[in-house]
Amino acid sequence: MVVFQMVWKVIGKNKIPTLIQELNKEYEVFTPVKKENLVFFERVSSGNEAFLDFQNTKKSPKEVFFPQTEILFTYEINKQGVEIEKAPVLKRDIVLLGIRPCDAKGFLLLDKFFSSGEYKDLYYLEKRRNTTIIGLACNRPLSTCFCTSMGGAPFGKEGMDLLLQDINDKYLIETVTERGEKLIKKLPWLKDAENGDIDKVRSLSRNVEKAIKSKVSVEGVSKKLDGMFDNKQWDLIHEKCLGCGVCTYLCPTCCCFDILDEATTKWKRVRIWDSCQFSCFTLQGSGYNPRPSGKERMRQRIMHKFNYFPKNYGENFCVGCGRCVQECPVNFDIREVVEAISTDIWREKDE
Repeated sequence: MVVFQMVWKVIGKNKIPTLIQELNKEYEVFTPVKKENLVFFERVSSGNEAFLDFQNTKKSPKEVFFPQTEILFTYEINKQGVEIEKAPVLKRDIVLLGIRPCDAKGFLLLDKFFSSGEYKDLYYLEKRRNTTIIGLACNRPLSTCFCTSMGGAPFGKEGMDLLLQDINDKYLIETVTERGEKLIKKLPWLKDAENGDIDKVRSLSRNVEKAIKSKVSVEGVSKKLDGMFDNKQWDLIHEKCLGCGVCTYLCPTCCCFDILDEATTKWKRVRIWDSCQFSCFTLQGSGYNPRPSGKERMRQRIMHKFNYFPKNYGENFCVGCGRCVQECPVNFDIREVVEAISTDIWREKDE
C-alpha cells in the first residue's frame, strides 16, 4: 500500500514558463491566458502565454472536460449500413494549471452528474480521469465571491492534486494527492519550502477568508423550496431576466446540453451547450412547451441548484464563484434570491 506524504515545495514566479515548458513535453497543458482584457483557460504551447495574475477567469474551466462544442462521433450511411467512427477524446494526458478553488470544487459536482446512473458520460469522464489539477489559491476575492457560504474557501484544496499559493515573488506548492506527489517527483529542480513560507501561507489563508464579506445562508433552503413551487414571487423575480444565458454559460456547474447532427463530408453528431434559460430549451416537437415563460425557466434554475441537485447528490449545485452576479447584464443577483428563501421573505409575502 502506497502511503501519501504531503510535500511542500516553492517555485519562483519567473520559473513558471520553465515549469510549463517541461510539462508540455508529456501533457497537454491548459492555463489562464489573457486576450483583449479577458482571462480564460486555453491550451498553451509556451510558458509565456500563461497569465496567473488574475482574480477569476471570465469563463470557468469546465469546458476543458465539457467543451462548448464537441464532436461525439462521425458516421456515414452507405450500402453496408451505418459506419460509425468515434472521435478521439484524448491525445495526451492533461495538466490544468491555475484553477481557483471554487472551480476545482465545481469539477467534483460535475463528476457526480456525469458519472451517475446506468449510462455514464464517457467523454467527460475520460478527460477527467487523465487530468492533473494544479490549483491556485485566491488571494484577492471579489466582492461578488461567496464561496465560503457554499462550503468552499479561498485556499480550499477540494478537487486538486497540487495547490499553488502566492507569496510575493514565488509560489508555495502543496501536494494534495498521490497524483500530485508523482508530478512533483518529475520536477526535481523545485526547491524545498522553508517553515517561514508555510507559516506565511497559513496566516494569509486565514486573513483572506475573513475578507470575504458576502455571506449567504443556504441552510434549509432545499426543504423550503419544496413548498414554494407555486409561490407568487416567481412572477416577480424573473421579470428583469433577459434569458440571455450568460449565467449558465459562465457557471462552473451548469451542464445542460443539446445534441444535433451536422452534415459535411460525413455526418457528425455534435454536443453543444444549452441553457434552461432559453425559450426553446424544453420546447417539444408538438409545439407544447412546459416552461413557456421566464417565470418557469427562472424557477427551474433556482430549483435545480438548491433543491433537485441536493436531493439527488447531497450538495448544492453552486460553488459561490459569483460569475453570474458579476456578469449579468441586468444585475440579477442569485444571492438575494437564496437569502429571501432562507429568511422566509417569499413565504410571508405569498401568505
